[in-house]
Amino acid sequence: MAYTSSLHLSKHLLLPKPHRARPSSSRSPSFVRAARAVNGAPHVNGHSKKAPNGKVQINGAGADGKKGPGVINGKTHVNGHDRIHLSVTTGGGGQDGTGLRVAYQGAPGAYSEFAAKTALPGCETVPCRAFADALAAVDRGLVHRAILPVESTMEGTALRNYDLLLRHDLVVAQEINLFVHYCLLAMPGVRATEVRRVISHPMALAHCGRALARLGVDREPVEDTAGAVEMLRSNMMLDTAAIASPRAADLYGLDVLAHGLQDESWNVTRFLLLSKPPSPVPVPVDADAKTSMVVAHRGGSMAVVLKVLSAFSSRNINMSKLEVINNEGGVGEPRPPVMILDTGARGAPTLRAFPHVLYVDCEGAADDPLVREAIKEIEKFAVFVRVLGCYAADTNVYDLQ
Repeated sequence: MAYTSSLHLSKHLLLPKPHRARPSSSRSPSFVRAARAVNGAPHVNGHSKKAPNGKVQINGAGADGKKGPGVINGKTHVNGHDRIHLSVTTGGGGQDGTGLRVAYQGAPGAYSEFAAKTALPGCETVPCRAFADALAAVDRGLVHRAILPVESTMEGTALRNYDLLLRHDLVVAQEINLFVHYCLLAMPGVRATEVRRVISHPMALAHCGRALARLGVDREPVEDTAGAVEMLRSNMMLDTAAIASPRAADLYGLDVLAHGLQDESWNVTRFLLLSKPPSPVPVPVDADAKTSMVVAHRGGSMAVVLKVLSAFSSRNINMSKLEVINNEGGVGEPRPPVMILDTGARGAPTLRAFPHVLYVDCEGAADDPLVREAIKEIEKFAVFVRVLGCYAADTNVYDLQ
């Protein structure tokens, strides 16, 4: 039977660790509560939603008079969830991206581009049609990094992107968590009541399902959120709106009809920045390190999982991710094996097929003696182990607002 299971961090673990002291700078994120109701207008995700001029309130009190989010104990509640507004000026982890070229999937204004610019302020971003094209650009030396979204609090793990990473001789150099804030964008002057269709990436449409149902519009999937905005603008579509970021609205000169369109107020996506080995980004001495690896095995998933857990727990090493992939399909449900590039093979690196795979993130550097011991223990019972990267752990969540 084919299945995928994973252990994910709780939402509060994505917030900065309270004991981690960071030097104060203009790049440090600040965390503030969402604004309360002002002049009787409820705020959704920190933005006032007003009904005049044809603009409706999504997930709030609209022109139909339906009740919007309430303010309880000073917090704005959206769809039954406390909304904590996260704001950041610039940067992620304090790294300077000046002179670096970073490839991303999508058109200018995509969330991946904003994640790259947040992680590496000053970098030059290079749009690519597909994720595979972004990785190929690193392989060919056309760019210094590629950025991939790999998991989110709403969708879990984007397995396809992990599979892409495994097929390339690249390493994880950096991570960043970005709060995904969806907006409804339209051509200047278009009123919400005039919108008959909404276009965006399929995942964005799914994340905003309840709000779109309330609007009563048709939905049309396209390749990515920024591509939807680009299509909207280039074709002067007056009966269509797009779901994208607030910065995409600024970039393309569009009106924001509604903020906070997502059904769940907590919507965070984790991105990985990849480079050619060895990693060009050393882990600072005062930073918490994280090591990512993939473990392939022959079968008996639960026994292997327990052995992996024991290898780390017996050395008091915390794990922040453990995902089990079993692609050994039964009758009527064949699934292709996971293809992993064996970078340590004699001669040229070789692609190898494995039906059973574990994705593991653990605390600590790959060259830490205890981490090395744990990896050596896993290598005794696993078919194949590949360290995907060692990098500074960044538990902050950055916002586009």
